[in-house]
Amino acid sequence: MKVFTAISELKEFLKSGRISAVREGKELQIGLVPTMGYLHEGHASLLRRARTENDLVVLSIFVNPIQFGPNEDLDRYPRDAERDLALAEHEGVDAVFMPSVEEMYPQPTKTKVAVAELTSKLCGATRPGHFDGVTTVVSKLFNIVAPNRAYFGQKDAQQVAVVAQMVKDLNFDIEIVPCPIVRENDGLALSSRNVYLSVGEHESALILSRSLKQLEADVYSGQATTVMEARQQLMQKIGSEPLAEIDYVEIAAFPGLTALQETNSLSSELKAHGAILVAVAVKFGTTRLIDNVLLTGKGEAIHV
Repeated sequence: MKVFTAISELKEFLKSGRISAVREGKELQIGLVPTMGYLHEGHASLLRRARTENDLVVLSIFVNPIQFGPNEDLDRYPRDAERDLALAEHEGVDAVFMPSVEEMYPQPTKTKVAVAELTSKLCGATRPGHFDGVTTVVSKLFNIVAPNRAYFGQKDAQQVAVVAQMVKDLNFDIEIVPCPIVRENDGLALSSRNVYLSVGEHESALILSRSLKQLEADVYSGQATTVMEARQQLMQKIGSEPLAEIDYVEIAAFPGLTALQETNSLSSELKAHGAILVAVAVKFGTTRLIDNVLLTGKGEAIHV
């Protein structure tokens, strides 16, 4: 496994790999897994998927400052480079890209990539500018690595939708591969920020997966709960947990994140749209967690 901190050195490494592949009469297939580090089993699952589908796997580790708001946790975002590199090597990563902020943004950035509409909802409503930071850094990584495929966890479902829209609109020749949410044994969605939770906050946060799982079961069993009722029930269940401070509970078509007919049943809206995202963002203490369930026709794959 090779570790790069300079853009030019990573690009030269990938160029050499592509040239060697052409000499052998092949096209080098490159998979990119973009992360902010402090890796966990969720990230490992992305790396394993990338390893099975590509000749070469690139992992990027970069805590991107322009996607954090002024009152967010940039300075205390967890970091552990040594552990990250050990996990990457264990999962068979070929190249790790760990640039400094100065390497990625050598001068104040005058250009940003912004996706309209999808970014004004859900997390975007309370984190203005967040997704502009995401799409800007992801587009830079895409241009640096030029991967065939890029892998993202479905826990950040809005991010998946936004990046997929950017790829479509800007004609990136890259396949976006959403991967399932990985959870702890108790159901809590894996997140680097889980380390912030106290024991009591962790226990309280289990209300998220439990509530979403119950809603999913209700929909698939054919219960005719309306969109409005489903949202209200989720808010009541989550709100019954004393430590929970709800940011949002939203239900929308996926991946377009368009609004549903509030008085229609979730089942009928699912038939009409093919996929529905039920997403929540809730604070426990000082830690903001997100979780979701993606409702689909049983057994159907989701394409973004």
